[in-house]
Amino acid sequence: MTSSRNNYHQTAPHVFKALYALEQTQAAFALEGSLRELIKVRASQLNGCALCLDMHSADALQHGESARRLLALGAWEDAPFFSVRERAALLWTDSLTLLAERHAPDVVYREVALQFDEREIAELTLAIVTINAWNRFGVGFAMQPTR
Repeated sequence: MTSSRNNYHQTAPHVFKALYALEQTQAAFALEGSLRELIKVRASQLNGCALCLDMHSADALQHGESARRLLALGAWEDAPFFSVRERAALLWTDSLTLLAERHAPDVVYREVALQFDEREIAELTLAIVTINAWNRFGVGFAMQPTR
């Protein structure tokens, strides 16, 4: 990874460690790894984070995700490839990532609650919050994947 602005890993390692700790908590989540990767790719698409898109698309493929579904993720609402549970997670991802536009309305929350229990919704939300934080560092510091 390269950056033309700030290598926060080196200049503020405590910041990186705090963000990484959020990421590490997800290892104990009940949420499927493949679903977490879909969330990461989707939020990264919305935020325009090239580094995270590259990283999490590769991770999703390693978790057994298909290239076809990853390519269709930008149009998940119209693509027939996603389960009802995945659609609910992607809807929540879109709502929380585009919070200023979408505001996470009750109708969206109710749809998510039909597919996830309360603990899973909390875990899903933290997964979305965490990738959005990573995206803001990636985009804010113009971080790019290495070739």
